[in-house]
Amino acid sequence: MEPGWISIIPALLAVILAFITRDAVISLALACIAGVILMGQGIQGFPALITRALGNEDFIWICGIEFCIGILIAFFQRSGAVDMFSNRAQGWATNRKRVGTLGWGMGLFIFFSDYFSPLFVGPVMRNLTDRFRISREKLAYICDSTSAPLVVLVPITGWAAYLSGLAIGHAGIGSREEALKLFLHSIPFNFYAFLAVIMVLLVVLEIVPDFGPMKRAEERTRRTGKVLRDGAVPMMGKELTQLEASSSPKPGIILNFLLPVFLIITVNISTFVLTGRASVLESFMLACAVLGVTMWIQRVDDLAGIMKTVYAGMKGVMPAVIILALAYCINTVSREMGTAEFVVNSTQGWMSPVLLPLLLFLISSFVSFSTGTSWGTYAIMIPIALPLAYQFAGQEVGTLVWSSFAAVAGGGVFGDHCSPLSDTTVLSSLGSACDHIDHVKTQLPYTLTVAVAVSVLYILVGIVL
Repeated sequence: MEPGWISIIPALLAVILAFITRDAVISLALACIAGVILMGQGIQGFPALITRALGNEDFIWICGIEFCIGILIAFFQRSGAVDMFSNRAQGWATNRKRVGTLGWGMGLFIFFSDYFSPLFVGPVMRNLTDRFRISREKLAYICDSTSAPLVVLVPITGWAAYLSGLAIGHAGIGSREEALKLFLHSIPFNFYAFLAVIMVLLVVLEIVPDFGPMKRAEERTRRTGKVLRDGAVPMMGKELTQLEASSSPKPGIILNFLLPVFLIITVNISTFVLTGRASVLESFMLACAVLGVTMWIQRVDDLAGIMKTVYAGMKGVMPAVIILALAYCINTVSREMGTAEFVVNSTQGWMSPVLLPLLLFLISSFVSFSTGTSWGTYAIMIPIALPLAYQFAGQEVGTLVWSSFAAVAGGGVFGDHCSPLSDTTVLSSLGSACDHIDHVKTQLPYTLTVAVAVSVLYILVGIVL
């Protein structure tokens, strides 16, 4: 359909209902139904929407990763690896500040994947944060703000390859080498990514005191020990959160914890260097297979017990899979209704060299927030932003082009951070076993604070240029 103001209704409806009902599934489902009705397909268009949105390689791929991570988490817990790590970490993490700093550091360690980072840091840190009365909302914030904001800064990740690839053919960029050079020059101007990561450290060190809903969540946890509010629905199923470690002789932390992580990191980095694309799903499948065989050899469980653990892991991530499926549906509705095109077309007339980086950041943020996808935002915004910046800069690739490229990259991450429709936001809620809407509400004031500071910096960049 022709893009118009009506195209933003489904996405905004999903967000508003999510905050009102505190139920992401119902909110997304109603927004999808509203979308197909607005497109003139009637309520019977909803089943067809599900088929279009989920019957593709991308969704099957992310589902495969989700299930593998669920199995891996279950293996970690069943083998006692998580308890072993927690006990080892207690030697250094002796207070709330150190526990928070450890979580921040682990997020930086998993620099290559915005999917694996929250799903690794959350389950590994959860016992420690619960023990030191740190709310699940705070843990989800740590997981979320050390994933995509970090990955978008690193030039050897899939994000770098994707963003660089989109730049080819625009602003005089004619090859992968020139595109990668553009990415490298843009890194210092990606203010949102830098400040989002730094903000987490300042918060966990209590240099920046908690405020807003996060302050109330932390006060509740410190006072009562309740890491979740009454009535909260953790994203992770009880099959994972309540899975007990085996009573068999305890296996070693190297084979049952460090080896699977090492395999995932090695496979991802090596395949990216060799082929330009990280084999994320393959790395998780290999780690699950190796850890499962290791547990069987160690007699942690027999084959029947190992398969029971596998099923528990898959069941435990089903709440996140359902929300991701509906998020894909609402993203499809937004794409078919031309939501992003309407936003971009409505704002192109405001562009000027002074305001260009700021406007690109804000527009990218809104598009990403509305659609729940940063990569989809990049596909729309990069082909528009680079030619504009190149033209305003007198057809020279310089500071204006670099800062405009970075503004789009940072804006996509910011909108993705704020949106309850975002896959990485969902995964952070899953990894920390936090109520999804509680995570969104408590994180929002922090991301908005960073975004305000970033907006000021882009205004200064525009003035200097």
